[in-house]
Amino acid sequence: MPARSAKRPVAGTSANSQSAPQADRPFAPGYGIVGPEDGKGLLPWSWVAKRMSPCRTFWVATIHASQARPHVMPVWGVWLDDAFFFSTGRKSRKGQNLAVNPACTVVNDDGEEAVIVEGSAEELKDATALERVAAAYLKKYKMDPRSMGEPIFRVRPKTVFGLIEKSFPKSATRWKLENL
Repeated sequence: MPARSAKRPVAGTSANSQSAPQADRPFAPGYGIVGPEDGKGLLPWSWVAKRMSPCRTFWVATIHASQARPHVMPVWGVWLDDAFFFSTGRKSRKGQNLAVNPACTVVNDDGEEAVIVEGSAEELKDATALERVAAAYLKKYKMDPRSMGEPIFRVRPKTVFGLIEKSFPKSATRWKLENL
């Protein structure tokens, strides 16, 4: 599957100036999803940002550090430059899990127009990027996540799914970004 050829935008640049990742159909036997031979019905990459940006509460799934089981919790976060950013305490279950295994899944709060982001979380250290994330949080939530003194994580998508209930299975879309 070809991935996006352009590099991921850096903090301070617009994701809109980059080419979109290649879209295809997810593999889901039994759901009537057919291949995208003609690309008909596939959602555009811009649809992801339109669903993620206004979302207030997201669900983050991590892998329990010592028991190899899923852990899911709601979080606040922002979607910037084709990535998801959120804060959590180092001693929280999410923080402990991510310290051992950065694999995670982030989901918006709309089951009728769902976005599922599978990726890897890394602590954000770049001052310029932290400033941009803090400004987005301040605008959205009226708070600066840096004020808590806890890490801010960036989840870089590897695979993203877009699912619209009313037009499923014709609009079910998958984007693979693994080579970014």
